[in-house]
Amino acid sequence: MHASSRLKAFCTTLLSIGAAAGAAALAEEPAASSAAPVLYQQSMNVFRRFAAEPEKMFEFYGDVLGFERLQSFGGVHRFQAGASELKLTGRVQGKTYHPGGVDDATGFRLVTFFFPNEAELLARFEEHGYPVPEFRSLPGSDRKAALATDPDGQPVELVIAPNAPEDAFDRIEVGLTVSNLEESRAFYREFVGLEELAPVEDPLLNATKYPYRHGSTTVNLRHFGDDLPVDTGSGGIQYVVSNVDHVDALAKAREIPIDQPLTADPDAALRTVWLDDPDGVTNYFAETTWSRGRASSASE
Repeated sequence: MHASSRLKAFCTTLLSIGAAAGAAALAEEPAASSAAPVLYQQSMNVFRRFAAEPEKMFEFYGDVLGFERLQSFGGVHRFQAGASELKLTGRVQGKTYHPGGVDDATGFRLVTFFFPNEAELLARFEEHGYPVPEFRSLPGSDRKAALATDPDGQPVELVIAPNAPEDAFDRIEVGLTVSNLEESRAFYREFVGLEELAPVEDPLLNATKYPYRHGSTTVNLRHFGDDLPVDTGSGGIQYVVSNVDHVDALAKAREIPIDQPLTADPDAALRTVWLDDPDGVTNYFAETTWSRGRASSASE
């Protein structure tokens, strides 16, 4: 082989190695990242879709549970629940809905709220004609917990924490019933980037829950069997982010199912991308004019 041919072959080999290395680096980059760096709001908002009479839903979450009703926008009825917003909307097409309790289907099945005073809460249930919850003491603490159902038949967990610090009542928890624990744990830990906490035995539901936390909101994963019906519509999780393009690019790199694509206009007042977790639960990432390009609110 002539010297010029050998040099050409050598250069071609170097280019091939460089290209392969570059491709490998690009392939590895999403695996080293998550949505965590762009989670601006130090809580998650939650929404529930319902078919019940709207005024009954508003009475339950407002007058009975005591959450402040905020301004409604476009059919989204908002309540301040601790540091999060609870958003109530009507059911939408293209989703599946399955009635019943936490262990009756996969999907968004439970929201947990915390209260300082049992007597005051029970009095509001009685005043508005709702069945009075039966509280059970939680082992190893002074807390009590009970399950109730809202007017749409969706479960809520009520926790009485009589001696807790004030910020305990800023917290809410989201209960997801999952078909595959490892897939769901990986999604919330590695894609969303939530803080993984130690598993906890749940005496109220006789199950182990796997908690994932961001700020004042915790997502609890529970598994009750392999062949449960699927509910993809009853609720979802919203994250306020500083850069929704980052989330969109990461979702595409990880092949996360996209329910509603990224808002095309980069200057829109609200830019969103709606993703599905492994059980089809909506994870909705929203970039607002306020959050756009900002650091996490925890550092402000």
